[in-house]
Amino acid sequence: MSAARPLTPEEKLADAKAASSIPRIVVICGSTRFMADMAEADLRETAAGRIVVKPGCDMKSPHRLWSDPAEAEALKVRLDALHRAKIRLADEVLVVGDYIGDSTRAEIAYARSLGRPVRFTHPEVDPGA
Repeated sequence: MSAARPLTPEEKLADAKAASSIPRIVVICGSTRFMADMAEADLRETAAGRIVVKPGCDMKSPHRLWSDPAEAEALKVRLDALHRAKIRLADEVLVVGDYIGDSTRAEIAYARSLGRPVRFTHPEVDPGA
């Protein structure tokens, strides 16, 4: 008899979420130009009983946290890593908006590489379709 294969961190997380009866987690992706649409999607997903995580910073809007260009670039790197962690945490991805830029395209590819289902508010922009 062979020893059981140890669970991956992702499998452990999925088991813990199931054992805790945690609702599906949806991560919202898309250009921050669609922050208002993301808020609406958050509302609809939450009303449907899902936990929602989404971008928390709109670096296209002025703010003192990213007013210095060097600090802004470092923050962008940290926010990109944080968003990939949100994708790993989530059960599925919802892409908001009718435009897919390079960052969102990379997030979609990352989510799909992890086997996460990806939905679109505008399916015609799906780069994998």
